[in-house]
Amino acid sequence: MSNRPHDHLDTNLLRVLHTLLVERSVTRTAMKLGQSQPAISNMLKRLREITGDAILVRGKNGMTATERGEELLLLAKQGLSVMESISSPAPAFLPAQTQRVFHLGAPDYLSVLLIPLIMEKVREQAPHAGLVVHSLNAGFDYSSALEGGELDVVIGNWPDLPQHLHLAHLFEDELVCMLNREHPVVKKGLSLKYYLEMAHLAPTPYMMGHRSIIDSALAEQGLKRQIKMTIPYFGMVPYVLSKTDLIFTTSRSFAMHFAGQWPIAVLPMPVPMPKMRFFMLWHERSHAAAEVQWLRKLVSDSSREIMGRSAEELTGGMLNELKAAWWK
Repeated sequence: MSNRPHDHLDTNLLRVLHTLLVERSVTRTAMKLGQSQPAISNMLKRLREITGDAILVRGKNGMTATERGEELLLLAKQGLSVMESISSPAPAFLPAQTQRVFHLGAPDYLSVLLIPLIMEKVREQAPHAGLVVHSLNAGFDYSSALEGGELDVVIGNWPDLPQHLHLAHLFEDELVCMLNREHPVVKKGLSLKYYLEMAHLAPTPYMMGHRSIIDSALAEQGLKRQIKMTIPYFGMVPYVLSKTDLIFTTSRSFAMHFAGQWPIAVLPMPVPMPKMRFFMLWHERSHAAAEVQWLRKLVSDSSREIMGRSAEELTGGMLNELKAAWWK
C-alpha cells in the first residue's frame, strides 16, 4: 500500500489550501475557518510536504503565492466544487426543460395503441426531450441493454423474467379472436373445434425460444392450433385479415381498436385462457434517477388511459349490438 504524501490529501486540507491562497494569511484563514492559528500553520506545513512547494512565501506586504500556489488556487477551487456537487442532492428534474433522449424497449404489438400515447405525453410534458423506441426481437438482449443503460425501461408480457430487474404491473387484457367479418364462422359461432382447425395468423416470436401464452395455455390442455402464416409487424394484421380467411388471437384492446375501422369481427375465445399481463421492467442502475422515474410514471399513466379507452369502446360496442338487436 502506498504511503506517498498526496495519499493523505482530504477535503479539510483542500479547504484550508483554498482559503490560505485566497486570504494570503494564516491568521485570517484561522479566523475564517474557526480554527487556531497553530492548527492552520501545521496544515500549511502538511500541504507543503504534499505538494512539494512552499505555496505561500513572505513578501513586502505580507504573504504572496508562489507560481505553483497560483495554479493550486484554481485546482483547489475546482476540487471543492466537484466535492460539493458529489455531496449535494441531484437537481430537481423538470420535464419541460430536459433535453434527455429516453430509450424504451417494447414488442411491436404495443406500437398501435400504447406507444403513440406515450409519445403524445412526452411531447406534451417534455417538448425538448427525445424518445427512441427499440423494437424487441429474438436477437435483442433487453436485460443487458437495461443494465448497460442502452434502454431506460422495457414493456412486455412474457414469462420467465430475470429476478434482478425491477417490475411494475401495467394492465391485464383478455384474449379474443379477430377474423374477417365475412368468414362463415362469424355466423355459425366459433367453437373449439373450428378454432383448432382454422388457419391461424401469428406474430413472429420476439424472444429467443419464446412460446406465446396462447400456445403455452393450449399445450397445457393438450391442444394445438394450426399456425399457417406469421408476420413481424402487428400493423399488418388488419390488412391480412381483410384479405384472407385467417384468424388472429390477440388482446381485446388491440382487436377493438381495428374492429370499427376494418371489416373485422371480434369473437370470444372458445376455450378458457389466462389474461395477458403487461408489465414494465427497469434496472437498479436507474431506479432512483428522477428522469427515469418520470418516464416510468408516464408509461403507467398511459397504460391506465389505454385500458380506460378500451373499456369505453367495449361498452359502446355492446350498446350498439343491443340497439341493432332491438331494431331487428
